[in-house]
Amino acid sequence: MPAFLHAINPLYSLSGLVVGALVGFTGVGGGSLMTPLLVLVFGIHPATAVGTDLLYAGLTKIGGSAVHSYNRAVDWRIVGRLAAGSVPAAALTLVLLNYFGKDTKSVGTIITSVLGFALILTAVTLVLRRWLLKRLANALQRCSARQITALTIALGAVLGALVSLSSVGAGAIGVTALLTLYPKMPTVRIVGSDIAHAVPLTLIAGAGHWWIGSVDWSLLISLLIGSLPGIAVGSALASKVPDRILRPVLAGTLALIGGRLAF
Repeated sequence: MPAFLHAINPLYSLSGLVVGALVGFTGVGGGSLMTPLLVLVFGIHPATAVGTDLLYAGLTKIGGSAVHSYNRAVDWRIVGRLAAGSVPAAALTLVLLNYFGKDTKSVGTIITSVLGFALILTAVTLVLRRWLLKRLANALQRCSARQITALTIALGAVLGALVSLSSVGAGAIGVTALLTLYPKMPTVRIVGSDIAHAVPLTLIAGAGHWWIGSVDWSLLISLLIGSLPGIAVGSALASKVPDRILRPVLAGTLALIGGRLAF
């Protein structure tokens, strides 16, 4: 038996299967579910949980990005603007993490708190998306094309820092913000652009965590073994679960987990 098979943990694979299925059902990023599970249930250090989950997310989203690109559902102009803000912000965040010590108690507390608040923000975004879109769209109608570009780059910077610290933010939060900035663009292109941007962001942030030593490779392999079939099954069954039921349940779960982590 190959040596790496001995490192596979069935419990991690089962967790990957469950989270993958939920991501397929809801479309919410795996970081919103996987990272808190690793921290709260398995007791993994927050920096290691975030670093491993980032590479896990990047690898699983490559397929989705390729499909959206093939279907011409990616606006590469938006991807470029987001990356112009997110890549430098992610790099700076990782340098600061390495400087202050990724395994220190204070850094672990900061990561856990940021993760908690990011989950609460994701839950609020899921519940109030329509209200937020209406309010923010009215406020942004008077913005020029140059201002929209600057706001998109700023959004990328916020997502870059948030994702590097917590692995949460590029999904529900990013899509909602892009829908307000580009209200005339079809939703499928917004989602496709967000997923395409998430691939380099999560891979770069994950590589940065690998560089500072906060990636557990046996954990990553175990998660992927479960998550890849889980996402396929969840995506296939997604149409059978009413969104009006699933969205509030998911938002409530994220809010509870976020409150537990933040406070």
